[in-house]
Amino acid sequence: MTKTSLIDAFNIERKAPKVTSLSDYEIFEDKKLLDELRTKIVENLIDKDIPEDKVVNEFINEEIDSAIEGYDLSNLERSHLYNLIDNEINGYGPLTEVLEDTNITEIMVNGPDEIYIEIDGSIIKDESISFINEEHIVRTIERLIEPLGRSIDVANPMVDSRLLDGSRINAVIPPLSTKGPVITIRKFKETMTNIEDFIRIGSLTPYMARFLEAAVKGKLNLIVCGGTGSGKTTLLNILSGFIHPQERIITIEDAAELHLNQQHVISLETRVTNYDHDGEITIRDLVKNSLRMRPDRIIVGEVRGKEAFDMLQAMNTGHDGSLTTLHANGPQDALNRLETMVLMSGLDIPIKAIREYITSAIDLVVNIERMNDGKRKITSISELDGFLEDRIKLKEIFKFTQKGLTENGEVDGEFMLYKTTPKVYKKLISRGINDLEDIFGK
Repeated sequence: MTKTSLIDAFNIERKAPKVTSLSDYEIFEDKKLLDELRTKIVENLIDKDIPEDKVVNEFINEEIDSAIEGYDLSNLERSHLYNLIDNEINGYGPLTEVLEDTNITEIMVNGPDEIYIEIDGSIIKDESISFINEEHIVRTIERLIEPLGRSIDVANPMVDSRLLDGSRINAVIPPLSTKGPVITIRKFKETMTNIEDFIRIGSLTPYMARFLEAAVKGKLNLIVCGGTGSGKTTLLNILSGFIHPQERIITIEDAAELHLNQQHVISLETRVTNYDHDGEITIRDLVKNSLRMRPDRIIVGEVRGKEAFDMLQAMNTGHDGSLTTLHANGPQDALNRLETMVLMSGLDIPIKAIREYITSAIDLVVNIERMNDGKRKITSISELDGFLEDRIKLKEIFKFTQKGLTENGEVDGEFMLYKTTPKVYKKLISRGINDLEDIFGK
């Protein structure tokens, strides 16, 4: 008889609706029994094929009936088991429902019984879900990355890619991870799609939003910096939306997370083939190649190595309006890291020349932070203003100052606009941007 494997069954339409959710797990008295039955059924299904003439939900019910024979389970408990097995066949195992939950922004699997989730900026341990063992985690990783054309094994023990919904997945298995298989998923949220969304949640002021829009339209070279999970990519995506639709845009990323609506967009993605890096295509390779593709704009998802020099070179050779992000704890730290990255390129360049090169290439540094209450704020928009004792000098245009916390634990502070007219304002005027007089005057 022709048979369908469990992997193939992933695309089979479900014939039965879910009756209950994993959140109901807490109401069950004998959780240990349900876990044992779940383990028994899942392990039995690993190497078993589903007959082609068998409806999936009938197959699941038969497996459950066989496993619970001799046990007195309520309808709710049986429905719970059905959902768990259904998730194994049609979804992503224990992660199915947390992936579907729009309130969850990050999922971290540290081990079979160590699953953490981030909600509203707070990280909590989710006690309601677990994996059977480490092999179960690896099978779930394979299920997640198989549609992406990726694989993970001893020869390729690390995967960094994007899921079909735009969420980013990073998975590491032994020998790289001494703890066992580890999964980190940063979920893609469609709620932040334009600058008005950032204004609405208090991430910046309307003046700041108008200035950033003018900076992009006026083709200033711009770096977005911030810490992990601060919202750098989200902000970069929003800023990219201000680029004129007729411009040719080249985006370069490790895992494509940018979602530009312009028609003339070419997206390039790096390639890591195996542990020995055979056939590897790096960000630096793609930046160099992009210069031969007649770009109007180059957008690099994140610079963190030798490609920094090539990015600066592009900015200094007529590719104005380039955008990128950089992991840093603040604007000054971002410039220090940029200097270090250029030094990594292996070129014998004096540090003073590197700083001059950076100053001539970069116009603005925008710093975004995740505050103590979990909310994101643009805490600084600065321009590069020459040198101070051989160091690059930054002059803030806009700044957020925190005063403390409210009774509800929310960050209390205010946005400030510095009185001095920024130098980049003259550059914007020379490029036809004339609608900021109410902010900076004439």
